[in-house]
Amino acid sequence: MNWQALSESIALSTGRPFDIESAAPVSGGDIHRSYHLHTQQGEFFLKTNHSHLSHLFETEANSLNALGKTLSVRVPKVVATGLENDQAWLVLEYLPLTSRGDDEQRGKDLALLHHQVNADNRFGWPEDNYIGHTLQPNTWSDDWVAFYSQQRLAHQLTLAQDHGASNSLVEQGQALIEALPKFFDDYQPEASPLHGDLWGGNSAFTTDGDAVFFDPASYYGDREADLAMTELFGGFSPEFYAGYNSVFPLDKGYATRKELYNLYHVLNHFNLFGGGYQQQAARMIQTLLKEASIHS
Repeated sequence: MNWQALSESIALSTGRPFDIESAAPVSGGDIHRSYHLHTQQGEFFLKTNHSHLSHLFETEANSLNALGKTLSVRVPKVVATGLENDQAWLVLEYLPLTSRGDDEQRGKDLALLHHQVNADNRFGWPEDNYIGHTLQPNTWSDDWVAFYSQQRLAHQLTLAQDHGASNSLVEQGQALIEALPKFFDDYQPEASPLHGDLWGGNSAFTTDGDAVFFDPASYYGDREADLAMTELFGGFSPEFYAGYNSVFPLDKGYATRKELYNLYHVLNHFNLFGGGYQQQAARMIQTLLKEASIHS
């Protein structure tokens, strides 16, 4: 990394001096290279990747700005995004983080975010963005079941087929899509602003104990999709869920639908990483098809 050239690129983008004095690598990410920057203007957080991923950083910045404007959850402030030679970069405010804090309040913060349903109750987002490296379509829709079936599950199944998934997985996935309305007979989701990629690694606490959310893939959707992912890989305590439910209690059908929402992420993990995620997705689809048959 040419730090002098990057300093000049960031300064040009922000219109203010930006002089990098040192950069310490930060571990923890699966996709990007990250650094803690010490500059003459203060401390910042930097993410870099190949230049063809510049749009990914732009959409991440837009999601962070949108979440920040809700004044419900804390997210890192965006400084700038840009390109330097063959590198795309995103600069954020630097927040010293820890794994411990007020998890009940973190749940309340997320519930307050989800309460802010968009004015016309439409599902989608002003732009397509990314879940990991995978393009995430967000074309506006008035129908949540149609949105989730086509722009989430069908999209991932098409990619899975391209990545060598079995015909059985794809066929059963398509059968599940046809059965999707059965999961919403007594439940009509509202279009809440979502983090969109809320596993435990994308939230932490400042050293003051305040909850922070980062690395979003935001859209307006069913709030249960965010809650479901918090359970997929763990990292959130019982206090978190107690805090959430004290502000915005979950519908009783969530226990069934969370598997439906987490299927999207397991399919995406297959498309990104391969391996045993295909078998996990197949088991989830079979369980969901059995559940759908009960409601027939």
